[in-house]
Amino acid sequence: MAWHKRVITLASAAETGKTEATMCNLYSLTKSQDAIRQLVRALNDHTGNMPPLPGIYPDYPAPIVRNGPAGREITMARWGMPSPSSVLVGKKSDPGVTNVRNVESAHWRRWLGPEHRCVVPFTSFAENEVLPDGKRPTVWFAFDESRPLACFAGIWTRWTSVRKVKEGETTNDLFAILTTEPNAEIGAIHPKAMPVILRDAEEIECWMSAPLPEALKLQRPLPDRSLKIVLRGEKEDGEGPEGAKKPEPPRQQSLF
Repeated sequence: MAWHKRVITLASAAETGKTEATMCNLYSLTKSQDAIRQLVRALNDHTGNMPPLPGIYPDYPAPIVRNGPAGREITMARWGMPSPSSVLVGKKSDPGVTNVRNVESAHWRRWLGPEHRCVVPFTSFAENEVLPDGKRPTVWFAFDESRPLACFAGIWTRWTSVRKVKEGETTNDLFAILTTEPNAEIGAIHPKAMPVILRDAEEIECWMSAPLPEALKLQRPLPDRSLKIVLRGEKEDGEGPEGAKKPEPPRQQSLF
């Protein structure tokens, strides 16, 4: 699949009659493959010569780390898990669900075992700030201005479906990111949810291999003041402060 940027519109997907809170539908990954391999302790890398990815959108291919037959591996997958059948009635395609929160849903629980858990490497992620004039500029978050490598907790599956009508039926590896309640920084911009972020190798190992009750303890917001705003208003976030604009001060009458 080509890496070029394309415009995608993705509505929130429903589970059991309810709509997921739309959030984190844009993130970046600009660190090297070697850095990813070291962080996640991957034995195999199937991503080829992967360029920096300053803007990853729904249905884009992106690297995930999963438990493979020959050990932990990095591979490419399309962002968006299969939607519940109840929301596909009368539709010709399924663009997928990017974010998953209700882990009690039978639709999602089948993919919560270690064989379907994955981690999603990232360096920053964006939420949309809602301004009084109705504009929704992007606000990029990272652990600090250097955009250190980190991982979202995710799930994946191999699925045959029609992602786009023009593509027809295809079989793809798909993934989604788990979400949870927001911490203070995210809640000021997006009060409904934030991605589940794994802070270190120990938490990555727990999500990838621990029994489900223990693994789901990681579905929690980060402590307040763990994240910083590193960029505003841009659709892509390059690596480090040299390649990105400095964050602007909060606008008057914003959600801060």
